[in-house]
Amino acid sequence: MPNQKPILHNTIFLLLLLSVSTNVVLVSSKSTIEPCSNADTCNALLGYTLYTDLKVSEVASLFQVDSIAILTANAIDISYPDVENHILPAQLFLKVPITCSCVDGIRKSVSTKYKTRPSDTLASIADSMYSGLVSADQIKEANSISDPSVLDVGQTLVVPLPCTCFNGTDNSLPAIYLSYVVKPVDTLTGIAARYSTTITDLMNVNAMGSTAVKAGDILAVPLPACASNFPRYASDYGLIVPNGSYAITASHCVQCSCGPGNLKLYCMPSSLAVSCSSMQCRNSNLMVGNATVQQTSAGCNVTSCSYGGYVNGTIISSFSASLQPRCPGAQQFPPLIAPPSSIIHDSTFAPSPSPQSDGGGTTNPKSSVVPATTGVVPLLPPASSPIASFSDACSLVNSLATFPSALLLFLLVNFIVSMSL
Repeated sequence: MPNQKPILHNTIFLLLLLSVSTNVVLVSSKSTIEPCSNADTCNALLGYTLYTDLKVSEVASLFQVDSIAILTANAIDISYPDVENHILPAQLFLKVPITCSCVDGIRKSVSTKYKTRPSDTLASIADSMYSGLVSADQIKEANSISDPSVLDVGQTLVVPLPCTCFNGTDNSLPAIYLSYVVKPVDTLTGIAARYSTTITDLMNVNAMGSTAVKAGDILAVPLPACASNFPRYASDYGLIVPNGSYAITASHCVQCSCGPGNLKLYCMPSSLAVSCSSMQCRNSNLMVGNATVQQTSAGCNVTSCSYGGYVNGTIISSFSASLQPRCPGAQQFPPLIAPPSSIIHDSTFAPSPSPQSDGGGTTNPKSSVVPATTGVVPLLPPASSPIASFSDACSLVNSLATFPSALLLFLLVNFIVSMSL
């Protein structure tokens, strides 16, 4: 009888190869795509984790954004001396504001450019410099690189970054979307609790078939926000500020804030204002952000001067007078934090918490929450939700789900080997 051991060895090798290739497909990272068909843009946020100690200005340079915009988006006090040169610690999590465009039929940001250094590879740029917000293959494709092993020092690369707009709303309420890279410790429940949303909402927005997520996946997370109603011809048209933070506009002359207590945008002169156009409302002594109240028997007379956008270097102001049932209280502002110098776990900058706690005393959302199971949840995405993912069209898959099949394959191989002896 011919020796069948080579056949058995080949069979074992093919089975192992099939197992490895199957697992590679299953663990590929996913990123939410929003189809688009016009040239409009929106404000969006990137969740970025510093790969090393960096100055605020260095982080800004990495994404080609304003240093002050990064600070205000994270409610960091900009009044500290030389704050733009403050050194931020490695592993600090920041929200980076970007402009989200429509490119080749999908939402993405292509305004970020990176100049290569001697030790760079596409993988190190993607995974380290930009903390997994982009893949090496995406950089390769965006720059038509034929041989990724050869990068010229000083070469300028376009870095395509993920973003979504979804009409600036979530469940018909103003929202700005954060592109969040899932970390090994994350669960969908923890991410939902951290950002004051529900599992159901996250699944709908990201067109997910199950609650399973894995490290490297990029989720679009809706954040409640205050929306502006500036005219389309204003340079800051579409300004939207996440709840609990600030934004600087009008060439650093105007500061707008959102919350706490309500989602009404409030703007006033910025502490950075140096050479600005007039902020006084016409036919009034009120400046932008000022209001007067007068209690009467019929109610409360309220007059106010509001910011209306930045047009051709001019600050637009709007005067209004109204009779309200009761006089409004003093304007409240989101709390500011000092420029971080170290990582404080379970803080605003920590990764999302486990299902038991969000690390900051925030309770889980009270609305309906889908249990953390691996089964398919019968949810229909809303009209504005994405329809695909950057990698492949399958649902987000937890790599642990491959464990039973891997165990069966291991037992089968052992059985075949024992029979061949």
